[in-house]
Amino acid sequence: MSDAVNILIVDDLPENLLALQALLHDDHLMLHTATSGEAALSLLLEHEFALALLDVQMPGMSGFELAELIRGSSRTRHLPIVFVSAADRDQSHTFRGYENGAVDFLYKPLDAHTVKSKVRVFTELHCKSRELRRQLVELEAARADQQRLLDELQHTQADLQRALKMRDEFMSMVTHELRTPLGVMALEVIMRQQRLDKGDLGWFSRERLQAMLDKDARQVRSMTRLIEDMLDISRIQHGMLSIRPQPTDLGELARRVVADFEAQYQQVPLQLATQAGIVGHWDDSRIAQVLVNLLSNALRYGQGRPVRVDVGLADAGIARLAVTDQGPGIPPQDQQRIFEQFQRLPTSARAPGMGLGLFISQQFVQAHGGHIAVHSAPGEGACFEVLLPLTPA
Repeated sequence: MSDAVNILIVDDLPENLLALQALLHDDHLMLHTATSGEAALSLLLEHEFALALLDVQMPGMSGFELAELIRGSSRTRHLPIVFVSAADRDQSHTFRGYENGAVDFLYKPLDAHTVKSKVRVFTELHCKSRELRRQLVELEAARADQQRLLDELQHTQADLQRALKMRDEFMSMVTHELRTPLGVMALEVIMRQQRLDKGDLGWFSRERLQAMLDKDARQVRSMTRLIEDMLDISRIQHGMLSIRPQPTDLGELARRVVADFEAQYQQVPLQLATQAGIVGHWDDSRIAQVLVNLLSNALRYGQGRPVRVDVGLADAGIARLAVTDQGPGIPPQDQQRIFEQFQRLPTSARAPGMGLGLFISQQFVQAHGGHIAVHSAPGEGACFEVLLPLTPA
């Protein structure tokens, strides 16, 4: 009976209600009866009706008054009302009925065929209206699904365009970053070959050979680091980043890395302050790479001013590693963006690098259960702070 149509019958005489129930008995109709206007209003709050058959003359609330209340509610405003009346068919009586919202009149004694025909018309209209509402709901759901799919398609298309742009930029940067050291080495090879072809072996003094070897080593390190960065990005993207924790003295690790940089960047003062006994369970090669990336950036953008490295405890069980430069600083709106892949500041367009160092460093630190952040303001330099739990999960 879930598809049954509800019909409301209101009459103060039980025998009239029984007569209409017998007359309208049908498996597709659910007949609800009320002997007063108040009882009818209660039923109207509980059910959705296709039609209301109201007796006009009832003690207390008349059918006309009940119709006025039905029309006054947004819930039942459009309910078809048929008045059942024993009064004469005078125009004033009929006019009042239509004025109160009637769609038709039935006069007693009732004609069975007429009553059934009128009820059938309104029930069919109700069923069609209900079906139309259902179709509209389905149509709206389909439209919403279509819009969702369209939004997803547009989002996917935007992601694809970004990925293609990122790929093109990546290939351009890789080409540029590899071409620079390879170009330098190629020129060096040509120059040395020319000296050999002329038999000018005296040109290859010990000092000059050492300088050549140092320059070659720097170019090889540059290319090796670029390749390692690309491999790390691939491992991160495929969820294959490996961390091998072991007892590591953070102060000793910082001293090794700073010593290597001092040998390469003798013109820039590096200041190191370490607290003794900062030993944690970390992958020393990954943490060393984080410090290398931070120091490289500090020296690259620090405008030749001193760079400071601090090692200590930020809190109980939390080690702190910080690299501070005296460069131009980083605007607040860019301080999160620089940790994304291939993101670089507009002021660093001419500086070497592909914008991978901070992203890789963040992944390494997070893999240790730690956190990396930058504290900076334009014109005040930048401090990159790494917090590492001594015993990460």
